[in-house]
Amino acid sequence: MAHVITRPCCNDGSCVEVCPVNCIHPTPDEPEFLTAEMLYIDPDTCIDCGACIDECPVSAIFPDDELDAKDEPYLQINADYYKDHDVEGGMAQPVKLPRLPEGAQLRVAVVGAGPAAFYAAGMLAQNAQIGVDMFDRLPTPYGLVRAGVAPDHAKTKGVEETFARTEKRRNFTYHLNVDVGTHITHDELAARYGAILYAVGAPHDRRLNIPGEELVGSFAATEFVAWYNGHPGYADRTFDLSGERGVVIGNGNVALDVARILLEDEATLGATDIADHALAALNDSSIREVVVLGRRGIEHAAFTNAEFLSLGDLPDIDVVIDPAELALSPQAQAALDEGTLDSTIATKIRLARGYAERYDELSGDSGNKRIVFRFLTSPLEILGDGAVSTVHCLRNQYAATGAAAPTSETLDLKATVVVRSVGYRGQPIPGLPFDRDRNVVPNDDARVTDGHDGPVLPGLYVAGWIRRGPTGGIGRNRLCGEQAATAIITDFAAGVLAEPEISADDVADLVVSRGADRVDLAGWQQIDAAERAAGRAAGRRRVKLVSVEQLVVTARKSDNEG
Repeated sequence: MAHVITRPCCNDGSCVEVCPVNCIHPTPDEPEFLTAEMLYIDPDTCIDCGACIDECPVSAIFPDDELDAKDEPYLQINADYYKDHDVEGGMAQPVKLPRLPEGAQLRVAVVGAGPAAFYAAGMLAQNAQIGVDMFDRLPTPYGLVRAGVAPDHAKTKGVEETFARTEKRRNFTYHLNVDVGTHITHDELAARYGAILYAVGAPHDRRLNIPGEELVGSFAATEFVAWYNGHPGYADRTFDLSGERGVVIGNGNVALDVARILLEDEATLGATDIADHALAALNDSSIREVVVLGRRGIEHAAFTNAEFLSLGDLPDIDVVIDPAELALSPQAQAALDEGTLDSTIATKIRLARGYAERYDELSGDSGNKRIVFRFLTSPLEILGDGAVSTVHCLRNQYAATGAAAPTSETLDLKATVVVRSVGYRGQPIPGLPFDRDRNVVPNDDARVTDGHDGPVLPGLYVAGWIRRGPTGGIGRNRLCGEQAATAIITDFAAGVLAEPEISADDVADLVVSRGADRVDLAGWQQIDAAERAAGRAAGRRRVKLVSVEQLVVTARKSDNEG
């Protein structure tokens, strides 16, 4: 018997740290960790000790004899990884931090409350000599775990429990519903804190830059995801879902999230923490088919194998792939034939071919909703008289060089909804340098620099997507956040951080004086308890409050009753 990692894997890496035989890879010390879709257990090395099960924050690990039928494919997915990887190297090494000067104290401002921010804060707050004040413009913490992870992925949201342990530490303070830049400036933070860590993510979408992108019915996945997850800034958005077909442009996990949410039924979505307004709108939706477009072929698809595989488990939804859509580049085909193709890509191709085997069976009307994949297809223009009616596309093919090159073949897809899911981008932060080519804050190992290759600006740090760009999920953000925390601790120990000019004890009063309805830990706990109570009554994980006003009133409930 061996243990198996399944779909909810968030690459957090906690399991790696407790494995006594180094059978879980890639580890954070291996280069592949930065781009890995998930972690894998080598069945030939695993000794079935079970330490990883207790450590996994998202309950993704099971003994192989306890797998549900839908998770049995992960036996092969885990084993296949070790066809071209071994367990000899990459033993995770504990980070050795310098000793802090006796009696010295450091107060750190963390701007942002998502995974990178929390993993950094957690590492910092383990030391009693360091206090952490966390700022976020929303009344609720956890960033994209709350407002980005799809509601039908409840296990992934389990990392919130890790963050909750950090927020309860005595040397941790919340300043939620506080906008840095409005209620307190960067310069005012710099005067009060020995170090400032910005972990503000990449909240804006990338554009297609094609004609018709502004038509009614064309919108960004960032908006749609925030809407269905109850982000207060998007709760009032409306989407016309009265047509029968939608098109999602992009081949990442977010594209698959959007396709699923557009098609899943009330029984599935109604058991999740999806926002009530989104649940009502989706229940009234007429969309029966979602076409997912990718500019390149299956070998380059950015969605993970776990998310791709899980589409096959959706009730009353068919996954439709024409075998002709699965053309490979000459290089990938040769490597696949020789057995030398990267195991993750080979698995993706195998899964796609498995779906394609049912193409003839699904060509007729099965009565089910459909997710249809079109690879090697580029949108050229979105057509419509004021609103989306057609997506005009150009078909591509692989050239001898392995690049996707345009052909003369075109494709017109009738649709009333077009969702662009082609990535996120960061925005400038007042008071910090910004690399407009990469949409990140320039830095050297998390330390902010004055431009590319410029000198380090002492006391300023970045983590997460604003540091490296919008790549990687929770596991990559953990590594990134902890690297930033290590840099802060190292600089504190070396004495390179300046003493604050002013005490930070006045921050709460300062932001309130400027109009902030500040939410502290007690307020967030009131919100959390109210949402969970409403969820229990409705048979759901939680029922989200979706307006700032509702959230603030709920946060103040204990004060009013007192």
